[in-house]
Amino acid sequence: MIDFSDFYQIIAKNRLKHWLYTLPAQLGDWQNEHAHGDFPRWQRVLNKLPRLTSSDIDLTSQVSIGKAEDIQPGERKKIESLLRHFHPWRKGPFNIYGIHIDTEWRSDWKWERLRKHISPLQHRYVLDVGCGSGYHMWRMLGDGAEFVVGIDPSTLFLMQFEAIRNFANRDQRIHLLPLGIQELPKLKAFDTVFSMGVLYHRRSPMDHLIQLKEQLQPGGELVLETLVIDGDEQQVLVPAGRYGKMPNVWFLPSTAALKLWLEKVGFVDVRIVDIDITSTDEQRSTPWMTHESLNDYLDPSDKTRTVEGLPAPKRAVLIAINPD
Repeated sequence: MIDFSDFYQIIAKNRLKHWLYTLPAQLGDWQNEHAHGDFPRWQRVLNKLPRLTSSDIDLTSQVSIGKAEDIQPGERKKIESLLRHFHPWRKGPFNIYGIHIDTEWRSDWKWERLRKHISPLQHRYVLDVGCGSGYHMWRMLGDGAEFVVGIDPSTLFLMQFEAIRNFANRDQRIHLLPLGIQELPKLKAFDTVFSMGVLYHRRSPMDHLIQLKEQLQPGGELVLETLVIDGDEQQVLVPAGRYGKMPNVWFLPSTAALKLWLEKVGFVDVRIVDIDITSTDEQRSTPWMTHESLNDYLDPSDKTRTVEGLPAPKRAVLIAINPD
């Protein structure tokens, strides 16, 4: 089973120590609930990965660990075979000892779009909500964050993260917990909170924004990225059925409406810093994610619309400050 004891020992000595009142019991329940199904199989694969130590780690321009020439071809082939058991790989890419994990998303493109707009991460405690396999967490660490915590309820994403961390010398500055934001107490402890690609999956977007605010210290910064539509501050799309074949998309606001939402729940200095139409070069099927992807979600005769006839995916990044 995944051992969270290192995390408990670390936060017992830092500003997150009050989390220990609830966290061990929550993760204990999670362990009990995942004693069956895919988890034991994934755990066996994870345990077969060799423990390699590398000083050649680049987290500033990419997520790259080790060089191809550092290990024998046979060992590299074995590692690649084991990592493929964690298919589908959605967020990345990762380069592990010459193995290029070409994920569905070019998450590095998103990071480059937003990093120039956010406050410097040096010495900051950072929370990444809905972090997926943790790609952006590694980039946050590479940009100087002191302590990075990701939360995502997906067991597969946890396994992918632990597989990468296995090769990153078990870095104790970065941890992923299999929780949703609704399971966190009001920690009020993080300098920066990221929520990227989550809001449109929430049935109550205002509650989600409040939950994010409750994790920030006074003066802390929220970085919010989500699907948006064109329109004024009263314009919000509520898909009647699926959106881009996704059944769990609830609200797509305009950027103006989203700015108003953030202000309404108490954020200040709200800024719209980036708007980008998602391309089929940024999100696509690969040998590491062989399922359908964005090209399959768009109308074949009109790429500005989804297969349901709705506006094609457009994403915005907003930054806001928690004043209290």
